[in-house]
Amino acid sequence: MTVAPPDEAVEAGQPPRGPGEPLEALVERLALAKAAAVAAAGVEGTIVACDTLSEVEGTVLGKPADAADARRMLEAFAGRRHRVLTGVCVWTQPGGRPRQAVAESLLEMGPLSEDFLGWYLASGLWQGKAGACGFQDERLPLRLVAGSPSNVVGLPLELLREMLAGTGEGK
Repeated sequence: MTVAPPDEAVEAGQPPRGPGEPLEALVERLALAKAAAVAAAGVEGTIVACDTLSEVEGTVLGKPADAADARRMLEAFAGRRHRVLTGVCVWTQPGGRPRQAVAESLLEMGPLSEDFLGWYLASGLWQGKAGACGFQDERLPLRLVAGSPSNVVGLPLELLREMLAGTGEGK
């Protein structure tokens, strides 16, 4: 296995969303863009690309730009339920067709104290994570309500296993 990250230009951050574009279509589009960037670099074999976004009360949250942006995101989640969606693209190169799917998980975050927010932001654990949430850190008061915990971390293993089984590469 080779890890070939796409160019930084295709990383989500706070991605533009087309008018009326459902979040599911957006994460699929972003995952396909990552896979296409890797394919364009000449990588051969099965390319797996993912992109994860969070959504709370209609607001889509990508990766925070800085600590102030992370604070805004965490405060939006505090005491609420939110969705985490990951678009997955599996594309065998050369000559294959991209296959796409979306995994969705529902989480609930407890209240966040000012002391906790200060500590979490200073820790840097929020960096590079959709919605500034590091579910795998187990420090945030996050509870998985429905869906896959691996999806929340950004690689829905159950869905990926199904998709790879369709290419003859997963068991």
